[in-house]
Order: sequence, then structure tokens, then C-alpha cells
Amino acid sequence: MRRSVKEASIGFSLLAAIAGGVGLWFWLSGVVFGKKSWPIRLRFADAAGLSPRSSVTFRGVQVGSVNSVTAQGGSVLVAAQINDPQLLLPRPITAQVRSGSLLGGDAIVALESGLLDNNSPEQISRSLSKSGLPLDSNCDPSLIVCANGLVHGTATPSLTAVMGMMQNLLAKAEKENLIGKGAITLTEVSKTSKAFGVTAKRADLVLASGNTLVLQLQKAIKEADPVIKNLKLATAQANSTLKHTNNIVSAFDNPQTINELKRTLSNAEQLTRRIDAIGGDVQKLSGDPNFVNGMRSVTVGLGKFFDELYPEIRKPIK
Repeated sequence: MRRSVKEASIGFSLLAAIAGGVGLWFWLSGVVFGKKSWPIRLRFADAAGLSPRSSVTFRGVQVGSVNSVTAQGGSVLVAAQINDPQLLLPRPITAQVRSGSLLGGDAIVALESGLLDNNSPEQISRSLSKSGLPLDSNCDPSLIVCANGLVHGTATPSLTAVMGMMQNLLAKAEKENLIGKGAITLTEVSKTSKAFGVTAKRADLVLASGNTLVLQLQKAIKEADPVIKNLKLATAQANSTLKHTNNIVSAFDNPQTINELKRTLSNAEQLTRRIDAIGGDVQKLSGDPNFVNGMRSVTVGLGKFFDELYPEIRKPIK
């Protein structure tokens, strides 16, 4: 009986471990049970930094995740899933690959709808009233993004990209002689744009260095925290000592305390005089021969008295 119970407990433990591992695998893969998700496709010219399990956001709120990133000729096809089956993504809609924060971070897919920016809530509600849901069979792909719908991505604007575009435009203008000699030369303008591009790259490096400096300052503050606590403790002890000193000084400023100290000194002086007087009397007595002979007689008499009370028993010598 005991053996069967042990074997059953071991079997249940193995099944629980397998179930936990499968659940962890589904969780890492982005599979959510009990909630229908629907697929969406995105096409980008450049998806730098994007990878499976990257976040998909709609107007700043995470609504899904990336499943796969595949290069196809001159573009990149991204397969993603939206977790909420009730979510409506109104068209026209665009997608961009952005960084998670100002100083960098993981790449995310950001969805933006132009309908929400250019219309009132009443107009949006009327426009989407007949669109259906993404998973419905009557979903209208001209109004919203339906299941497995395609969204075209746009390039993420950056200062470096703008500077490169300006250089290309200036190169074309210089080639076609669109600016006269009396104006600023295209070469100078091109140099200025290149300098702006270099400055932009340096600004990125400065931001990264600033982030590192902030981390170092936080570490230094943590290391200095025990020293600050010790200084606070020493300051509190010094304040306590100062209070005791002030109490002593205030006590000496009190006339009653001064009078009590004077009395104490006077009593000590009188006691010293009495001890000196007793010592002189003892010295006089010890110098008197009659007193010394009397003390000797008393001592001898007491010795004889004790001899009579306790006679010595002498044993015979064999």
C-alpha cells in the first residue's frame, strides 16, 4: 500500500512538472487560452531591431505581439497577433518601428490611425457602426483592419535621416544648377547639412554617456548612504552631549547649587579638623609611659585569664 502511494505521488509530480513546462512554453510563445486573438500582417521597408515577441502598441497601449519577421525581396513582412477580439483598428492606419524609450531600448511596432486624429467621436462612431468585428465574416476591410489584414509601415523619422535627405536634395539641386552664384553656394549648404548630421550622431553619443553617468551617480549615492547615516547618528549624539553640557552650565548658574557646594566644602573641612584632633590625642596617649604600662598589664592579665580558662593539656613524651 505504501509503495503504491509513493509511486502515485511521483507520477503526479512528474505530470505537474510537464504541465508547468508546457504552460511556460505557451506563455513565452504568446498563446493566451480562453481569449481569441486574431492575426495581422505588416510590411516595412526596414524593420531594424524588430524580433519575435516584440510588442505591438496602438496609440501607446500594448495590444499584441510579433510572431515572426521575414525578409521578402525589397521589404520585410511581419506577422503579429492582436490579443483583444473586440479591438477596432480604423483605417487609414500606418505602422512604424520605434524604440521603447528616448534613450533606446527594445524595438516595438506602433500603430497609428488617421481617422482618430481628424474626426470627432460622433463621426468615428457613425463610420464604424457597420464595420463589424475583426473576426466576423461581415468585417469590412475598407473601414477597419480585419483578421489577417495587411498594414503598410512607414519609415521612422530621425534627425540623421532628415540630414541625409537634405544632402540628397542639395546634391540634385547642385547637379541641375537651380541656385545662382549670388546666393549661398550649395557646397557650403552641403557642408552645413553634413555638420548637422555629425552633430546628431554626437548628440546620440552624449545621451548614451548621460545615461551611463546617471547610473554611476546612483551607484555613488548608494555607496555614500552608510556614511550619511553615520554622520546623522554622530550629529544626534553631539546634540545630546551639548544638551547635557547646557544642563550642567545652567546648574552652576543657579545660586542654590552654589550654596549647596559651599556647605559641602565647609562640612568636609570640619570633618578633616576632627580627624586631625583625634589623631593628635592618640599620639599623646601612645607617648605617655603610664598609659603604655597599663596597656601592657591589661594584656598580660588577659593572657593569664585565658590560660586558666583553657589549660594546656601536655601529653607525656614516650
